Amino acid sequence: MNDARKRAGITALGAYAPPKIVTNADLEAIMDTSDEWITTRTGIRRRHVAADDEFTSDLAFRSVEDLLRRHGDHALNGVDMVIVATNTPDALFPATAALVQERFKLRAGAFDLLAACPGWIYALGTAKAFVESGQCNKVLAIGAEALTKVVDWEDRSTAVLFGDGAGAALVEGVPEPYGIKSMVLGADGSGAHLLHMRAIGRCLPNGAELGKHMTMNGREVFKFAVRVMDTATVQAVAEAGLVPDDISLFVPHQANLRIIDAARERLRLPPERVVVTVDEYGNNSTASIPLALAHALDGGRIAPGDNLLIVSFGGGLTWAASVLTWGPWAEARRA
Repeated sequence: MNDARKRAGITALGAYAPPKIVTNADLEAIMDTSDEWITTRTGIRRRHVAADDEFTSDLAFRSVEDLLRRHGDHALNGVDMVIVATNTPDALFPATAALVQERFKLRAGAFDLLAACPGWIYALGTAKAFVESGQCNKVLAIGAEALTKVVDWEDRSTAVLFGDGAGAALVEGVPEPYGIKSMVLGADGSGAHLLHMRAIGRCLPNGAELGKHMTMNGREVFKFAVRVMDTATVQAVAEAGLVPDDISLFVPHQANLRIIDAARERLRLPPERVVVTVDEYGNNSTASIPLALAHALDGGRIAPGDNLLIVSFGGGLTWAASVLTWGPWAEARRA
């Protein structure tokens, strides 16, 4: 493989969660729910919530600032594409990615990517394609969400689940044996009516009415998630030329502890090889996995040469999974 087509990998990481915290006890005061009800069904105990004047672009900016604190002001040198995966952009246009490009004065293209919760892995896959084709040298891939601004706080089936945050990664060519070794991306639009929120349309093509707030059929999404977490992870591990026992750390989408446990058991991984942050952050959609990666990194759970398995699922219905081998240049922890 020549230099223009060397394997792509993550070379830097940053993350941000707003300081404001809403606990389950706080939610008890405003809706018909309880800490016990939320915890036993989801594993969530609290979530970080953006301030009234803090939006997705602000969260994205802060995740990049964290990346710079970890890796130095020079880290963004050479970035020629910015991708922001988000379901809650500040505006339909300009793209949130263009706001990031301007904020950090990058000589780069910029676009947003919408693929529900797996969006950041989709962005990672897109960055991989750009780098390995020689189209780009270095891509800034961000997942950022201000989900608490679009949930219905009177609907306990969704409001208790989500939190806000952002994560940013640099993707560029890396030497063997490091880098992104497999990428599984999938979708099944027949399940679109199970998880949706209106933008400009009034209904889906099948006639399902779109509401002002996020709407979810929790039971059916749960069944879909358990099934696809199984199939996508097995496929990603196999395509990387590995077996489950080769996985150093499993970093799943942080939507529900029961779903995570089911996937871990299917892979026959012990709990100490699984990252769980859902209790602290709730479901951060596209930001979920980069936040979990940063959490694991800061906890000393990721070392150079580790094989990481990441997987996510969400509205669309969409799913994504990937195996990557962590490099020594990406291990900087938050001071």
